[in-house]
Amino acid sequence: MLAADLLGFEDDLTEPERQTLLALRAYLESEVRPQVNGLWERAEFPAEIIGPLAELGVYSFGGDHAAFENSAVFRGFVTLELARVDSSLATFAGVHTGLASGSIALCGSVEQQAEWLPRMATGEVIGSFALTEPESGSDVARGLRTTARRDGDHWVLNGEKRWIGNATWGDVVVVWARDEADDQVKGFIVPTSTPGYRADKIEGKYSLRIVQNAHITLTDVRVPDSWHLAEANSFADTNRVLQATRLDVAWSAVGNAIGAYEHALAYARARTQFGKPIASFQLVQDLLVKSLGNITASLAMVVRVAALNDRGVSSDEHSAMAKLYATSRTREAVAWCREILGGNGIVIDYDVIRHFADAEAQYSFEGTREVNTLILGRAITGMQAFV
Repeated sequence: MLAADLLGFEDDLTEPERQTLLALRAYLESEVRPQVNGLWERAEFPAEIIGPLAELGVYSFGGDHAAFENSAVFRGFVTLELARVDSSLATFAGVHTGLASGSIALCGSVEQQAEWLPRMATGEVIGSFALTEPESGSDVARGLRTTARRDGDHWVLNGEKRWIGNATWGDVVVVWARDEADDQVKGFIVPTSTPGYRADKIEGKYSLRIVQNAHITLTDVRVPDSWHLAEANSFADTNRVLQATRLDVAWSAVGNAIGAYEHALAYARARTQFGKPIASFQLVQDLLVKSLGNITASLAMVVRVAALNDRGVSSDEHSAMAKLYATSRTREAVAWCREILGGNGIVIDYDVIRHFADAEAQYSFEGTREVNTLILGRAITGMQAFV
């Protein structure tokens, strides 16, 4: 069990879930952790992990191709494990499984699901999710500028997308575009080899550096109607996918905070000042306790919301509260952990600065704190505060 899981939430997993989680933890610790700092500095994604993660079941736990029956709580712990080592790993998996595969699972026809989901579950096909645009983030429900025009038995897509994970090297992108005919947002499966599709890596990114984010340009991209997601015909359908994945970001934030906490605790035990380990100092223990308190409260919340998801009674406000709370508390915790390391806290050799920087992206994507606050506020008051 993780030292940061003070209340033992992991103990409630089934035996197959626990053993699978331990296998994933062992792989990440032995094969991935030793290289993450170098990858983060170089902003490189390790393609060699795609196969092993598939063999461990990471891409298939949430669908019909899972090796065993599992819970949303277990799937949350999988995300936590990935983020504990590096948040980019959790983001890569979340984009592929939650957003791309999730869009097809929730909004695709039976034929579309049969064509794409088995290959995505094995990692043969890696997916992306293209919703955010250069001029449209929080307001995508109304401000989406990418267009889709029906032309016979094809659709023609034009526009730009930004911050799209996996899209510089992946195989397929779920693109969301506004239908020129009825002004509704629709979803399309677009292989990255399609003429007119271009993806440029976003450079100069100092958070989630290992995951590859793209600026996509769509110029008269033609896709057959069979690649239009059959049940994705309004932004309400898009939101079904976002609701399912917003909680995943909350789990990732908890994992990121745990990663920072583990490094800070180990450092405090080993670092000697004034003749004794700094872990013995009251003010250092205060920072560790506050960090663990944030982690424990956030973990309790995401476990509960995931359990509601397993019962089929979770809603927008549940995932919104978990996301805004966990990312806010993570932001505090990683700052306290960095403080414990003093000057060494800003050097990549000691890991914590990587967790510190990655927390900033988690705080903003999949709905900013402000947007999620308004979702929760609407549920509380029954009044819409969005423009």
